[in-house]
Amino acid sequence: MDVLIKRKKGILRILFVSFFQIGAFTWGGGYAMVPLIQRELVQKKRLMNDEDFINILSIAQSFPGAIAINTAGLVGNRLAGFPGLLVAILGSVLPSFTVMIMAATILFHFGDLVLVQRFFRGAVPAIVALIATGIFSIAKRALKQRFDLILSGVLFVLVLVFDFHPFWIILIGALTGLVRKS
Repeated sequence: MDVLIKRKKGILRILFVSFFQIGAFTWGGGYAMVPLIQRELVQKKRLMNDEDFINILSIAQSFPGAIAINTAGLVGNRLAGFPGLLVAILGSVLPSFTVMIMAATILFHFGDLVLVQRFFRGAVPAIVALIATGIFSIAKRALKQRFDLILSGVLFVLVLVFDFHPFWIILIGALTGLVRKS
């Protein structure tokens, strides 16, 4: 019994530290965090496999709210139950909350300075690059069949060109998966 308690405490510590580090060093929000979460917990720590992570990511995207928080909660829950959910979310949110308070204070007092404006303007391309890297990394692992790639392209066009709501995109994808024979 002591071994199980120690193992669970170890996983809780890993979850908190991992999500805290990811939250502390990621700019650009949840989608920029996704490849870092995948790299840390799937590739480095090997706490789950790619398929489990992609399934969690699919579910996290279908929930309302921030993708990073949803992913953290689902990963934490998968690895350590409800305590894992709480620890992973806390680890993920705490750095952002602290940085947001500091950034708001700096912007309030120094937002008119050219140096501050240039810093934030320069951060935007980096954020776009992180998000694009995450999309490419996930697509490479998730879209293994030609049909999946085609469906992904069609759904992309529905969002981009026809402004479909994400709810309908997820529903179309899910229903296609239910009726499709693999």
